[in-house]
Amino acid sequence: MQDTLYSLPVVNQITPYLSQRQMGDLPIVVISHPKVRAAIALQGAHLLAWQPSGQKPVIWLSEKTPFVTGKAIRGGVPICWPWFGPAGEPAHGFARNQPWTLTAHDENEDAVMLTFTLESNAQTKKLWPHDFTLLARFRIAEHCEIELEAWGDYEATAALHTYFQVTDIAQVEVSGLGNSFIDKVNANVVGSSADGKQIYPDRVDRIHTAAEDCSVIHDKGGNRQIEVYHHYQSDVVTWNPGPELSCSMADMPNEGYKTMVCVETARINKPMKSAGESPARLGTTLRLRNK
Repeated sequence: MQDTLYSLPVVNQITPYLSQRQMGDLPIVVISHPKVRAAIALQGAHLLAWQPSGQKPVIWLSEKTPFVTGKAIRGGVPICWPWFGPAGEPAHGFARNQPWTLTAHDENEDAVMLTFTLESNAQTKKLWPHDFTLLARFRIAEHCEIELEAWGDYEATAALHTYFQVTDIAQVEVSGLGNSFIDKVNANVVGSSADGKQIYPDRVDRIHTAAEDCSVIHDKGGNRQIEVYHHYQSDVVTWNPGPELSCSMADMPNEGYKTMVCVETARINKPMKSAGESPARLGTTLRLRNK
């Protein structure tokens, strides 16, 4: 799927490393840099792909997701804001379904930096009564840095709902998740883990409320580790739909669950508080380690 993004015809060459292209209804910003390639949809400021040179793709994107205006993209890094999960309509908030604007960009021999902006408008006011300015900043390099900055006066819950590409979910273990979690598959029962590790024999959907600042995805089948550093978080969510749910989702291949795992930097149990000149933030840094 990622290769399709990089081969789309160029609509506008913004800089030597940056171009705008079109996937279905949606404009896409493609980064082609000697050290990295990546793609971000303007809808949702949604990272679709990140791949350091010489490496396999790190981000999972469903080959069945429709690129349709207003419809959430399955995969990548959805920005869930200003609420997480079913706390409102649409689920996971409206930020990922809204068109953002590329408001700043810079590049050098190591990285490409981009800032996308979303401001409250008539459509968002129907869903949520607050004035806001939301910034999504990306530093695309051999590491990938994402920071969400929320200005205004309100509280919000949020997540950077990152889908990672793995070789075989049966050989995946995620560590650094801490010893307590809320089990969303099992009626929100509070559970405990002795070692802070998670494997994926079937559907898993857990909010880890005391996770470490770094989660490590051990992709044993792919002989690599993905380090997920969490910034300003209160929770870390990990999710895999398992076979039954995967088969029921129209925008997911039946076998899709086998090659993805979500590890999400989140603010759920302690909402983000934005006030006046003090924005709220949520961020993540992704690093790849080959074994």
